[in-house]
Amino acid sequence: MNADAHVRRLWRKRGTTVPAPRRGPRPGLDLDDILAAGIALADADGLAAVTTRAVAAVLGKTAMALYPYVGTKDNLLALMRDQASTMPAWEDPGTTLADALTAWADALYGVYLAHPWLTERSWSQASQGPNEQDWLERLLAILDEWHIALSARPPAVTMLFATVRATAETDAAYRRMSDGRADEWLQIAQATQAHIPDFAARYPLTTGLPPRTPDWRDAPRAGLAAAVRLLAEALPVSGP
Repeated sequence: MNADAHVRRLWRKRGTTVPAPRRGPRPGLDLDDILAAGIALADADGLAAVTTRAVAAVLGKTAMALYPYVGTKDNLLALMRDQASTMPAWEDPGTTLADALTAWADALYGVYLAHPWLTERSWSQASQGPNEQDWLERLLAILDEWHIALSARPPAVTMLFATVRATAETDAAYRRMSDGRADEWLQIAQATQAHIPDFAARYPLTTGLPPRTPDWRDAPRAGLAAAVRLLAEALPVSGP
């Protein structure tokens, strides 16, 4: 891996220059076009659909033609991840910490829903690019503005990123679920009740949980909103 070239590509719109390909016709491909093609494939069919050959085919090129512009496939996926993580604009509510954190979480949630494949890549595969860094900096700015104790900030960051990611992943899975798969889930639940008639007695706390939303498909987002507010109430404020 050529780390220098990769970092220059990641930060190309924040002060670095993209390394010029040493081979291939000029003018050649555009890096943004390559990433747009890869992101479109991933949005439609998941990361499994993204290969250098598939991306190149969209652009009418060969897989080898992409290498001078993106490097390895891992480089390509990292560049795609950072590009897809571009932060949308939104106004901070300026009312409460819970409102500010909810606005941040909703914005990131929207990015994950627009690009569900982002949750397929683990934390260890973070791009280290500027767009992903923007999310962390914006979150830390909120915690700083509301004078959250320094010792509480790292766990708060972990909990918020993880909760947004997990709930958005579930939401995306619900959206992909066919009517047949939903019916199958209901049939299993009904069969469980028939064969385990004392299920509620065995698991009284589980079955006693009130539903958060009338439609189970709305539960992930509702759960996120409640979790963010619960965390906001628990975060300690630093002393004067």
